[in-house]
Amino acid sequence: MSLADVKKNAQDRMVKSIETLRADLAKVRTGRAHTGILDHVTVDYYGSPTALPMVANLTLVDARTIGVQPFEKKMLGAIEKAIRDADLGLNPSSQGEMIRVPTPPLTEERRKEMVKLTKSEGEDAKIAVRNIRRDANEALKKMVKDKTASEDDERRSSDEIQKLTDKAVADIDKLLGEKEKEILTV
Repeated sequence: MSLADVKKNAQDRMVKSIETLRADLAKVRTGRAHTGILDHVTVDYYGSPTALPMVANLTLVDARTIGVQPFEKKMLGAIEKAIRDADLGLNPSSQGEMIRVPTPPLTEERRKEMVKLTKSEGEDAKIAVRNIRRDANEALKKMVKDKTASEDDERRSSDEIQKLTDKAVADIDKLLGEKEKEILTV
């Protein structure tokens, strides 16, 4: 493994950490309806737990209502029960072949809880990035010990990895700031 490989690996892993955070933040509910909040709901589909988007079509009916159209009509009850049991604070109601899921407006207290949750997710992402930095630096030190890289190369590469880390942490802070603003906007 070369110095370039260590840096590339660290950079790729940091990008994946940021993308994971972005996906997790998309699931956090703001005041508007968003089909992403139902993505992790699992439905008992003929005995096996299946993600809701695999058994139904999710659409936005209006700014505060999500429409769930099951692919099979007999899944209506199971889907409705799964949404209710998902502990999202949502109360679905069947209307013919469609389930309407109104999203209640968030209270100020609930908004503050959501901000705390997003900050906690962000801190987890920062910890992941720092762990990636540590792993890369350890790989560089091992290369110096094995005499496959000079100490100067190791120092330069370590500085570059620190710059990658700083950039990743700044990106995480930016994502958190945007999400916090979105949550607190009434």
